[in-house]
Amino acid sequence: MGYRVKEIREEKGMTQEELEKKSGVSRQTISAIENNDKYQAKVGTLMALAMALETTVDNLFFAKAV
Repeated sequence: MGYRVKEIREEKGMTQEELEKKSGVSRQTISAIENNDKYQAKVGTLMALAMALETTVDNLFFAKAV
């Protein structure tokens, strides 16, 4: 499983450090989520990131309906 966190973060012009401050999720965790497609983030972490990125949790997942 992979996440679109990096893609969405970069679209919004945010650094990992800015996302860390806005979400409360550590930069190390953000990096792990962005760079390790096997990383299994907790629901609370994904919710915090989604809120900070002004998106939904389901939009953070790579798999999208075509």
